[in-house]
Amino acid sequence: MKNQGATGGLVYSTDSGRMCPACRQPIALCRCGQPAPVASDGIVRVSRETSGRKGKGVTVIRGLALEASALAQLGRELKAACGSGGTVKDGVIEIQGDHRDRVIELLKAAGLTVKRAGG
Repeated sequence: MKNQGATGGLVYSTDSGRMCPACRQPIALCRCGQPAPVASDGIVRVSRETSGRKGKGVTVIRGLALEASALAQLGRELKAACGSGGTVKDGVIEIQGDHRDRVIELLKAAGLTVKRAGG
């Protein structure tokens, strides 16, 4: 089944999933609408947040100037190393629980400049 948006462009295909309305390619193959990697000052910041999570803390990694696929791969590696779940969204990696020390150690081993942000 195919849905059409207000402009008449294909927005979803059962074969490919979400479609780019501009180039009509699957989102995974689209290059026109994908945002450029997040501008960064070269410092990766690792912090812990609890806001909006019912008191449960997550480790948040910001400032990685990577493409979406590379960021997702790094997120998978960090989650596996910490033995925890998490997500990658909007250029930010979130790992469930307080794993700041382990994440900082792994990112420094990968040759990145890392700062502990927050408290």
